[in-house]
Amino acid sequence: MNQTGLSQVIYWTDRTLNIWADGILPSMPSPPPQIASPPRETMSREASGASVSSAPVPEPERQQGQGNQGEEAGSTPLEKVSDKVEELYSLRDTFFPRDPSEKSASLRACADAALGVLDSLPPEQRKSPEERVIYEFLMGKILDAFPDYCKEAEEHLSKAVKLNPSLVDAWLCLGNCIWKKGNLASARNCFLLALSKGTDKKILCQLSMLERSMAQSSEDQALLVEESINHAKEAVMLDIKDGNSWYNLGNAYLTSFFASVAWDKARLHHSIKAYQNAEKDETMKLNPDLYYNCATAYKYLENYESALRGYEAAALKDPALRADIEVQKIINLLDKLENATKGRLRPKRSASLVSSLNEVNFKLFHKKATISILSGGLNKTVAVVCKVVLWIRHDDDAPLYYLTCDLDQSYFILSVYGLQNEAIKEGDRVVLLEPYYKILDISWKEQRYKFKSIRVDFPEQIIINEKAPAAHQVARASIRAQHKP
Repeated sequence: MNQTGLSQVIYWTDRTLNIWADGILPSMPSPPPQIASPPRETMSREASGASVSSAPVPEPERQQGQGNQGEEAGSTPLEKVSDKVEELYSLRDTFFPRDPSEKSASLRACADAALGVLDSLPPEQRKSPEERVIYEFLMGKILDAFPDYCKEAEEHLSKAVKLNPSLVDAWLCLGNCIWKKGNLASARNCFLLALSKGTDKKILCQLSMLERSMAQSSEDQALLVEESINHAKEAVMLDIKDGNSWYNLGNAYLTSFFASVAWDKARLHHSIKAYQNAEKDETMKLNPDLYYNCATAYKYLENYESALRGYEAAALKDPALRADIEVQKIINLLDKLENATKGRLRPKRSASLVSSLNEVNFKLFHKKATISILSGGLNKTVAVVCKVVLWIRHDDDAPLYYLTCDLDQSYFILSVYGLQNEAIKEGDRVVLLEPYYKILDISWKEQRYKFKSIRVDFPEQIIINEKAPAAHQVARASIRAQHKP
C-alpha cells in the first residue's frame, strides 16, 4: 500500500468548530505525503467558537434605584440574558453525553430560553446606545453557539461592532462566526481589529488557531504555523495560569510536528509540557480534548502507556470522541509488536539471515554496533547494521514498524518516520545511524508488553542496501484544516 498523506487528527479548542489537521507543507516540490492514520478527527480538535471560558458579557449600568437585592431582583433584564448566555456556553463546553443528539437538543432548549428572555425586552429598554450594543451582541452570541454558520448571528454581531468598535468580545464572536462561514481572511481581520484595541488572550488564542487553519491553502504554510505558535505564546505570557492558553500552545506545537518537513519530536515534548500546564487549571479538567490531544502527542513519542491513559480519560469525559477506539488500536499494535519479537526464527535460520551483514560497508565516521551495547536514548557516532525480517502492518499508516535482526542475531522493533512504506522491504539490509534506543516496558489492564526498540525520525538516519533513500521514497507531513460540525 502506498502512503499518500499524513492524516492524524487532533482536536483543538472549544466545541463550536471542529478543525481537521492532517499536514502542512512548506511550498516546495516534494514527494507524496506520508499518512499517519487518523482517529476520528485526528490531529486535534480545535474549536472556533467563544473560548473555553466564555467571554464575559459587558454589563450595562444599573438603572437608578436598583440595588443588590439578590441575583434576580438586582439584575437588569440584559444582565439576566447575560446569565442565560453564560449557561448556554457552559453547557456547550462541558456537557458531553454519549448521544450527541441529546446535547443538540439541550443546546437548542437553552438557546431558545435565552432568546425568549431577550425578545421579551420592551423596545424602550433597547433604545440607549449602550443597551442596543449589548442587545445586538447577546443576540449574535446566542445564535452563534452552534457548530454551523448562522447568517443572522453575523448580522447581529456586525451591528454590535459598528455601534461600538471597541467591544473586543463582539469582534471575537464575529470572527468565529465568519470563520465557520469559511471566510478565513475576514475572520483574521476581525481578530486583528480586536487586537488593535489592546492585547487579549482569548483573541490571541483564536488567531493562533485560525492561522493553523489558514496554513492549508497558503504558500507560507510553515511560516503560518510558526506565527500560530508565537501568538499562542503571547497569550500564555498575558496569563500564565490560564489553562486554555496553555492548551492552545500545546495544540500549536502538536500541529507543528506534523507540519514541518522534519518529524521533530522535540515539538511533541513541547506540546506535552504545555498540556501539563493546562491541566493545572481546574477548569480545563472538564475538556476531553485536552486529554485526547495529549494522548496523541504521547502516541507519537511511542510512550504508549501514557497515551492509553490519556485516551481512556478522554473517552470517559466525552464518549462521542470515540477515544476508546484509539485505546484498542494501541493495544492491537502492542500485541503485534510483542508477538513479532517472540516469534523469532530458529538460530540456524537467524545465522543465515544475518550472514550478509558483515559485507555491509558505509563511508561514514560511525562505529558499527549491535543493539546489546547501545545506551538508552540517542547513540551518537554509532551505526547499527541489521536485516529486515518482517514489516508489521497495523491500524495506522505511520510510523512504519519492522522486526529486525542485528549481527548478534538480536531481534528488535524498528520504527521509521519520514519514509514511504515502499522504501524498506523484507530482506533489506539497513544501517541505522545515531539510533535512538529504548526498551519499551508497558503495563496495561494486567497485561505487560516488553521489547527492544530503535526509532528513526529522519531519512538521513537510514541507509537501505548501501544506498540513501531516494527522493520519491521520502514522506512529508501535511496538514489540511477543514470545518467539521
